[in-house]
Amino acid sequence: MGNCWGAQVKAESPSNNVSASDIMFGCLGVNSKCSSRDGKGSVSSSRVSAASVPPTPRSEGEILQSSNVKSFTFNELRNATRNFRPDSVLGEGGFGSVFKGWIDEHTFAATKPGTGIVIAVKKLNQEGFQGHREWLAEVNYLGQLAHPNLVKLIGYCVEDEQRLLVYEFMPRGSLENHLFRRGSHFQPLSWNLRMRLALGAAKGLAFLHSDNAKVIYRDFKTSNVLLDSNYNAKLSDFGLAKDGPTGDKSHVSTRIMGTYGYAAPEYLATGHLTAKSDVYSFGVVLLEMLSGRRAVDKNRPPGEHNLVEWARPYLASKRKIFRILDTRLGGQYSLGGAQKAAGIAVQCLSAEAKYRPNMDEVVSALEQLQDAKDAGKNPQTERKLSSQSSNAQRHHRRSSEEAGNRKGAYPRPSASPLYA
Repeated sequence: MGNCWGAQVKAESPSNNVSASDIMFGCLGVNSKCSSRDGKGSVSSSRVSAASVPPTPRSEGEILQSSNVKSFTFNELRNATRNFRPDSVLGEGGFGSVFKGWIDEHTFAATKPGTGIVIAVKKLNQEGFQGHREWLAEVNYLGQLAHPNLVKLIGYCVEDEQRLLVYEFMPRGSLENHLFRRGSHFQPLSWNLRMRLALGAAKGLAFLHSDNAKVIYRDFKTSNVLLDSNYNAKLSDFGLAKDGPTGDKSHVSTRIMGTYGYAAPEYLATGHLTAKSDVYSFGVVLLEMLSGRRAVDKNRPPGEHNLVEWARPYLASKRKIFRILDTRLGGQYSLGGAQKAAGIAVQCLSAEAKYRPNMDEVVSALEQLQDAKDAGKNPQTERKLSSQSSNAQRHHRRSSEEAGNRKGAYPRPSASPLYA
């Protein structure tokens, strides 16, 4: 499953390196169900009312009948995407292809390109049972849960062998692209924007873990955090989500699935899934946002392939924290703000789940960080940080050159799913 790119990014990303969860959608405000907000219209709390997901298992018919989204015909979506024309492809992955389309805001009927609202239509490959299960999981969860930090599912299509999903279009694409891709379309994210995106994503996870939803996301990563036109973060891709434990159960036992580099160690070892598994994944993503490095990157020098392992010694030292920070940030942050953000990541990445905070606590910590006077740019420390950043950048260049001498350059590997 996954998110979907804007057309301008497609040429920069070889399709064989694109996972199904690397596609981007866009926020449109399709109707009043597009998102839930507080009485003032702001997106200030992770606790938003929504219908709880009914207990599973449920049949496909029950899931489709109880969803709060539109059932499209295949012909309607074919017209909306201009017969799934190749030039309307937004992205491709293991799930299938994602196409750009246009529908009327009120009737949802197909409209001419450039009129009505933009949608992203995900078309399931017709091979494999796993794809159908993930398709149904998307309808099950996104068809009933609404929150400002969850991507909006507008509808679905199930007709003969065809399985499609219709989402709001996220014009800014994925957090992954903004952090790791280079080019005129992707300027470095500022410190304040990174912290705001981290807070938005944390609110989305906190809502999923709340009593209103009780859902374990299981595949939290930068490619599944999508950005609307105002850079608001929304979680996408619920194909691997699971209902959380009920009654006196402490975990869900399940087949190990997810993405290498993001999965919690206890989940990998036992298959026991809890909300704290998502907290660990959030810690990895927060570390990616702080460092500008991927969770797993074999193009890095030896000893730096795994981000968490490489960063741990620096995260534990307040004096060495600057060594893991993205050099492109320059002096945008204060040392105190960076230390606090790193401290949140350290707690989330605790080896034992019981020592990790819950997502409500993470949300509170990130809100306090944003409100703190020393969270952003501090003129008194800017010169020191810029000097440290320059030194770190020179060290990075030397390391990269040494690695290049040892081994020829090769394409970035795609995300590796964990199918045990």
